[in-house]
Amino acid sequence: MPTLPDGSVQVEHVWKKFRADRTVPKFYDQMKRFGSAIGQRGRHEYRWVLKDVTVDVPPGGTLALIGINGSGKTTLLKIISQVTYQSAGRCDVQGRIGALLSVTSGIQPELSGRENVFLYGAVLGMGRQIIRQRFDEIVEFAGLSDAIDRQVKFYSMGMQMRLGFSIAAFLEPDVLLVDEVLSVGDATFQQKCLNRIGEVVRQGTTLIYVSHDLASVEASCERALWLADAVVLASGPTKEVVSKYRSAVEQNAALATSTEGVVQVLKADISAADGGQIRSECDLDICLTLNSPEAHDANFFIGVSQGTAFPMFIVRYSGSFPAGDFEVRCRLRNVPLAHGRYSLWPAMSGHLKGKGKPLLAWRPVTSFDVMGPDLPKLPEGVMVLSPVYVGADWQVN
Repeated sequence: MPTLPDGSVQVEHVWKKFRADRTVPKFYDQMKRFGSAIGQRGRHEYRWVLKDVTVDVPPGGTLALIGINGSGKTTLLKIISQVTYQSAGRCDVQGRIGALLSVTSGIQPELSGRENVFLYGAVLGMGRQIIRQRFDEIVEFAGLSDAIDRQVKFYSMGMQMRLGFSIAAFLEPDVLLVDEVLSVGDATFQQKCLNRIGEVVRQGTTLIYVSHDLASVEASCERALWLADAVVLASGPTKEVVSKYRSAVEQNAALATSTEGVVQVLKADISAADGGQIRSECDLDICLTLNSPEAHDANFFIGVSQGTAFPMFIVRYSGSFPAGDFEVRCRLRNVPLAHGRYSLWPAMSGHLKGKGKPLLAWRPVTSFDVMGPDLPKLPEGVMVLSPVYVGADWQVN
């Protein structure tokens, strides 16, 4: 069988199981376990965290792993980095692996920052001369020039993360694994990390990136894989997979909050103000039919999101609302939405100062499609927190 080039990652039909969680040590549970152990002659119960997962990333490729907590993303990264091994299937990774699986991944707290740089480089198989050549860049990027000779156990979590990422990225591994660690840093350092990820990818490093921040996923990776309940639900171009994931998050949010609050949404309609197709930068008419057991003085909110619970924008009305069935109408002017599918989220607070239990919980009530131009392709390493569309007229003299 031919050897794969450096930077290749091939995971074929991988399964992984762990010992099932132990039950609460109550008398009934202990007797039940004792009887089960007798019947099964000491066999243990297991739970599957990965089921028949296949991943193929070529050298220099970028892949994002997305999904809710517990879906198997970190376990898959640990198998790729050989921290743990699969129960069945095959995993082949060629070249040096730089893994940042947690804030303190690969960092020894009793050593200084300087000593950790050389230790991590040695683990990656780098010679001391090469590490010494890149040392100043690592320290400058991490912003730790004043603390590089201090023991890492005296670093803050943010300082440890900056050091770990800088070492992993600047020693130029063939495969870089990053697992939900950039959220620890401040916004400026997050942007620096995304820029650095773009640089190492352009140099030929393979990137596998795990994050709940879908904006950074879209900014960093060309392809994505969605894991849920240990299986792959979708795989393909990042934009398509993220869109499917956002729709699922929206549906789950609606189910989770549908019974909260005393005010009920009976009907939700949204249409273009001119009666035509909903399109970019048009006015939108929203009509919500609601029911309340009693009258309220309250704040009413309407927001629009792209699948997640975080709105791209939000509007508010403060006033009196009657008992029984009533309608809330709102016209949104020049709505800056690009081509795509969006969700309408209302909420109602019973206190004008915004405190107290909501009368209507924040949840999606309907979805709608917008016709118009797609958002432009972003500069490398730049993420958009609120993907709104803004028309522009250009002139170059």
